[in-house]
Amino acid sequence: MHQGKFVFSQVVSIISQYEFNKSVEKYKGNYRAKDLRCWQHFLYMMFGQLTYREGIRDIISCLDAHKSKVYHLGLKKIVAHTSLTRANENRDWRIWADFAQSLIKTARPLYLEDSDFTLELDNTVYALDSSTIDLCLSVFKWAKFRKKKAAVKLHTMIDLRGNIPVFIEITDGKVHDVNILDQIDFEPGAFYIIDKGYYDFERLYKINQAKAFFVIRAKKNLKFKRMYSSPIDKSTGLRCDQTIKLTGTKSSVAYPEKLRRIKFYDEGKPKTYKFLTNNFEVDALDITKLYKNRWHIELFFKWVKQHLKIKKFWGQSENAVKTQIWIAVCTYLIIAILKKKLNLDKSLYEILQILSVSVFDKTPVNQLLTSSKLQILKKGNHNQLILFDL
Repeated sequence: MHQGKFVFSQVVSIISQYEFNKSVEKYKGNYRAKDLRCWQHFLYMMFGQLTYREGIRDIISCLDAHKSKVYHLGLKKIVAHTSLTRANENRDWRIWADFAQSLIKTARPLYLEDSDFTLELDNTVYALDSSTIDLCLSVFKWAKFRKKKAAVKLHTMIDLRGNIPVFIEITDGKVHDVNILDQIDFEPGAFYIIDKGYYDFERLYKINQAKAFFVIRAKKNLKFKRMYSSPIDKSTGLRCDQTIKLTGTKSSVAYPEKLRRIKFYDEGKPKTYKFLTNNFEVDALDITKLYKNRWHIELFFKWVKQHLKIKKFWGQSENAVKTQIWIAVCTYLIIAILKKKLNLDKSLYEILQILSVSVFDKTPVNQLLTSSKLQILKKGNHNQLILFDL
């Protein structure tokens, strides 16, 4: 990284301006823009994410306190909070979504070998799930969910080798999870690990027709006939490994081919799980382990909600909310790329915490992130931490 630059400027220097400008031009992001062009808009919002600001006014107030440094952050000048609010409301959120896709393409290969996914499979393995972010119905009227409640859903699919998101869709809370399957181009040979929210045999059959594989929990009321039972070792927790055909009036039409039904008893819970898959080659115990790896996507949601600013929104319109979420995702990906580029052992959380109190520092970022010890205070908010230079 470049010596003499502020830490914030060093971090954003890893961004490909070419890819960023492609996304801007695709949606004419700078059309009629005067004071706040797309690049400055992005930097303001990313600054707010990195420094845990509470809102638009807080972002502007913080920067106003460091007026002499603003130009060197790449922001040129401080804009009015109304200008940033207006940009969030009006500038097409798809710019940030498109840019996030280019960051995903950069980050994904960096993490392919960096995973605790230990199953010996050549196949790509994806986990798909959604997370609901509750909102106030009287303020966010567009985000309908229930009669007296508003919400947005963050539908995400991650590659379990590296835990990098490869698909993200933001909808209002009413959109059922299963509808998201219609938007995915299934990769032949890949595994898709999904929960009961995606239980729809017509759509599961489309995965099968794409020559991809799924693993899903079976419902209790599943109607089927057993065609064949494979031998199992009950000491492993397996209770059955069956080849079945669906017999339900609708399900047998929606999914006319055979399926594999696996029952597994988890002694640690204790609980019995029943799985359905269209893969007949992978060992039955490995199928149960594949599903167990779903917890990585739940950790991703937990991490993003806890450590990036998407619980409290800085605007009320659909465009403003999606802008904030997508820039939060971009921030996550930029930090993930930075971690690999600098070959850091620290977690993404530790890196974020150090950067949050160091954006106006001029220490080379690789030195800052490798020569600092982080002590997180258990009490108080997440801005409270102590840095000790070695």
